[in-house]
Amino acid sequence: MSRPPRYSASTARTAWAVFRKELTDALRDRRTLLTVFLSSVAMGPLVLVLISTLVSSIEQRAEAREILTVGLDQAPTLRNYLLRQTYTLAEAPPDYEQRLRDSKLGDPVLVVPAGFEADLARGEAPVVEVVSASSNQRARSGEARLSRLLNGFNMEVGTLRLAVRGVSPQALQAIEVQERDLASPASRAAQFTAMLPFFVLMAVLYGALSAALDTTAGERERGSLEPLLMNPASRLALVVGKWGAVAAVAMLIAVLSSFSFLPGQWLLRSETLAAMFQYGPYEAFAFLALLLPLAGALSALLMVIAIRSKTFKEAQANATVVLLVVSMLPMMSLFAQDGEKPWHLWVPALAQSTLMNRVLRGEPIGAADLLLPAVASLVLAAVCLAWLARQFNRAAVR
Repeated sequence: MSRPPRYSASTARTAWAVFRKELTDALRDRRTLLTVFLSSVAMGPLVLVLISTLVSSIEQRAEAREILTVGLDQAPTLRNYLLRQTYTLAEAPPDYEQRLRDSKLGDPVLVVPAGFEADLARGEAPVVEVVSASSNQRARSGEARLSRLLNGFNMEVGTLRLAVRGVSPQALQAIEVQERDLASPASRAAQFTAMLPFFVLMAVLYGALSAALDTTAGERERGSLEPLLMNPASRLALVVGKWGAVAAVAMLIAVLSSFSFLPGQWLLRSETLAAMFQYGPYEAFAFLALLLPLAGALSALLMVIAIRSKTFKEAQANATVVLLVVSMLPMMSLFAQDGEKPWHLWVPALAQSTLMNRVLRGEPIGAADLLLPAVASLVLAAVCLAWLARQFNRAAVR
């Protein structure tokens, strides 16, 4: 009677051999290497530079303290008030409305009517316009500042009118309101850096995509998958070896992406953002702990999508569904106005995005928070690998 095969030892050796072969082929591919570099090493500094440039431009416009006006010469009282607030007044261009619509003008325009002073002297309320365009984000950001200035002018004029009539201005002020911001500096910085987890997730996904499609649909199209399946090796070993190589590429991108933000902080142009944005080794390792299980799960899922395709191009088309779902899941937190839900931590990609945003806000993350998305990712990966092994075992790949 023949001795039964040693499945554990042979399976491990076969899986290791397939893993080395697939990983070597993946790293020899210039397209894969370029994807690894652009989506991980360069992504962190590039995103931080873009964010800091945006914040710096906002700060520069705030420091310029310039107001664009139309007809302000007919309102010396208002003009005097604005100058006393240390603002610089400039005449708006004649085509300011069209330039606001086209987002070529970055500040709202204050339009003062011709009879402003006469109405003000009679005790009437002249109508002034703050002209902007809701599609122009730069101009919209200056509306609140201009509205506060006009409210200050209202209060000053009203106070003087009451004083002339011998009425104390305090009689109209029933309460005194003081604002208190409970957000930490890290939470305020997270308002600008909330897009970082999305970019990291997509970098890991695109890194796994190229390797997953090449090792399945690509090999089938080249005719090298069928000879591999003719070997008397365990189908599970083949699947695990191929998956290990794809997951290794995705995990490499996860490592490089998480740590690329550390030197990327040196490129921040905004001193305010640099002071608020706290990203150190703890945050990098927290990102990594969240991304590694997800990288393995996405690699297995993409291989399942690709193995059912007969050509590389068809696999790319089918994989767009995964890309769309993964890119849409983090947006669910934007629509959840009542905060995070417990089930968010059970959904791969959504859980990682939620917890990475917590890390950026400086909120503590417990072991259970890390365990739930890791378990969900491992279960997804196990199910996908079992399905792949079953497909290989049935010789369904032709």
